[in-house]
Amino acid sequence: MISLQIEDVKAFMNKLLLTPTFDAFWVVEGSIVTYNTFHIDGHLKPEYYSKEEQEALKLSQRRFSRWQDLRPFCLELIKGKRTPLGFRFTFQLSPEHVEKLLLRTESAFSLSDVTGLLLNIRYDGTGLFCTTAASLSLFTMDKSLEHAWDEAIQRFFGRQELAFTLL
Repeated sequence: MISLQIEDVKAFMNKLLLTPTFDAFWVVEGSIVTYNTFHIDGHLKPEYYSKEEQEALKLSQRRFSRWQDLRPFCLELIKGKRTPLGFRFTFQLSPEHVEKLLLRTESAFSLSDVTGLLLNIRYDGTGLFCTTAASLSLFTMDKSLEHAWDEAIQRFFGRQELAFTLL
């Protein structure tokens, strides 16, 4: 697990809300504090959709909403002349991207071992912070996947030209 402080909040927010940069992530949960606190439970409710829509959206293969689907709603809540008082999101890397990371790093873990690779994003009015986490379905002292995830996030931010300070 690592914690990063984002150096240019405006640039990060532009990438987060106005581009598909983070669209590969699923949204586990979130909250946005403006004139009210808006809570987001990212768990999908497949019964809301028809069988055809469920198949088209491949809902049997995922538990959470995609950021690309929630991003417009979050943008509506955050945009404006006033800065939000705060927000937080818990993103989870999709299984197909987890599998790519496992293959690229030649990890001893299998996809079924990984409950989630998480990215927590938090703005508290004074700064924007990102924290990584790895959740496994088994107990192990092996931190190689956690370290690979930490490095992957740092590379991802670097490719996106998102400057950060490692805390």
